[in-house]
Amino acid sequence: METLFGAGYRLNRVKDLSQPGQFVCAERVTLEGPKGRLDNVVILGPVRSESQVEISLTDAVALGVTPPVRLSGDIQSTPGLTIRHGERVLRLDRGLIAAKRHIHLTPEDAGRFGVQNGQEVRLRCFTGRPLVFEGVEVRVSPKFAAAVHIDYDEANACGFRKGDRGLILV
Repeated sequence: METLFGAGYRLNRVKDLSQPGQFVCAERVTLEGPKGRLDNVVILGPVRSESQVEISLTDAVALGVTPPVRLSGDIQSTPGLTIRHGERVLRLDRGLIAAKRHIHLTPEDAGRFGVQNGQEVRLRCFTGRPLVFEGVEVRVSPKFAAAVHIDYDEANACGFRKGDRGLILV
């Protein structure tokens, strides 16, 4: 945070995300890879103990990078990239991933659906272009709110619109 925005800088919350305590920030950065750049990239808060960048596989092609598909926080042995804010530059040695599709559930919801933390399930999407996603990892915590997390590529593939529903297939 300090490398890109200065000592003592605090992120400006714009809106809350589906998971309690997570939020979209007003601040934007540029991602730079060997073949290109992505401008106006949103920062999600709160600040983490280690920098991480999650991109779609389409973004990876534009940047010229090959991130592994991983759950958030699993950044061991991942590539890095350059993050820029104006003239300030942060070069990460690691931390670049394509987020693995997953479902956040409370323990009560997991019990109701008959699934457990770390289990891989299928997800049938009732969307404009219905499909079934394979390899959707279940994440269970009392700190979570029930929500499915897919990236823009996946949302576009199924024609997702806000409010669309899905069904967990065990």
